[in-house]
Amino acid sequence: MADPSGVINRYENVCEELDVKPNTFIMKVLKKAREDQIVNAKDEMDLQLPGNNYLLTDTRLKDEDAFDLYKTLVNNTYVVSLDLRYNELTDDGAAHIAKLLEETCALKYLSLMANDIGADGMKLIAKGLQMNDTLVTLKLNGNKVGNRGGMAIAGALQVNKTLQELDVGDTDQDTQSMIAFATVLTYNSSLRSLCVNRPLLFSQQEEVTVHYANMLKVNSILTELHLQKSDIQDFGAERLAEALIENIALRYLDLSCNRIGRDGAKSLSRILRRDTPLEILDLGANRIEDDGAMYLSEAIATSNTHLTTLVVTSNEINGPGLCAVARAVESKENLKSVFIWGNNLEEEACVAFSNLVESGKLDLKLTDVKPYEVDGRVNLSELSHGLRRHYYWTPFFGPDVEGNM
Repeated sequence: MADPSGVINRYENVCEELDVKPNTFIMKVLKKAREDQIVNAKDEMDLQLPGNNYLLTDTRLKDEDAFDLYKTLVNNTYVVSLDLRYNELTDDGAAHIAKLLEETCALKYLSLMANDIGADGMKLIAKGLQMNDTLVTLKLNGNKVGNRGGMAIAGALQVNKTLQELDVGDTDQDTQSMIAFATVLTYNSSLRSLCVNRPLLFSQQEEVTVHYANMLKVNSILTELHLQKSDIQDFGAERLAEALIENIALRYLDLSCNRIGRDGAKSLSRILRRDTPLEILDLGANRIEDDGAMYLSEAIATSNTHLTTLVVTSNEINGPGLCAVARAVESKENLKSVFIWGNNLEEEACVAFSNLVESGKLDLKLTDVKPYEVDGRVNLSELSHGLRRHYYWTPFFGPDVEGNM
């Protein structure tokens, strides 16, 4: 099975052995891959079967389809990526995927985003992950696996030594499982990226944030951390800042959709003043206001040489704060990407960002605003740009298709 034709033959043989009809969607994708192989030959294959691809299917894959895929791919060395997001796989389907993880010798990427997998199915996947030594990326976000599923995956990370990217965002994690992930990462030596967005937390003491801060003090491997919607306030931001001053690895910190104010922004500005390796800081949908924007901008302008991207969308920032951000972009060559939409775009801020665009200091592809002029007054319109823009949804046609992952 060193080409799509081999995969098609194996899939058809499996369906014949099981006395089932080949899934139309799977066959369409495999045949398209065979056609693409003629034009652009590849040594490996990405099998993309997202259930929301309305150009190829109007039905979603079921548990029985997962079994057919397991039988097809179990000894396959050609397919290295399997995308099953937005389908209708349940715990029974997860059991088949878990067997695939146990027995595969080639699979490096697996996405089960937004299926119907519960805690029992996730425990099986975690067991398969413990025995797997090939998988690099695992996306589980959107499956409501809760505490039991999260604890199982955290336990698997104690054994697995190859996984580098894990997404368990929007999976209803609680305080216990969130702390378990932080604890495991104090000694895990392989994971580079972790997404634990939108846990279900009910305490106001920010215990989870403190545990992640303590983890960041000692972890020298993790380069990307997403903590969206984690109810982080100024106290938690200060704890993270204290830890990151000592951290030598983190490049991407996502703290969007929290409750960080100007004091929290002031604490985070200390990271930038110390010129840590941090390259991307996402503070979108917080409330840092003008003072917070000024703290960050001054730190960038005076001391920082690493930060390339700053997100301060929807932060109740007015003209003075946005002008400070514009001055930081003007003064630093490293800060190339800034996102500001959702703030109070007063005329002075519009003029400042218009000047950045006209001078070439700010590329329209690297920001979310575009200047225009009406009756001699400069305004800013919104551009549909942002970080991880196509992470949850990817277009199937048009100019954004290439490189959308």
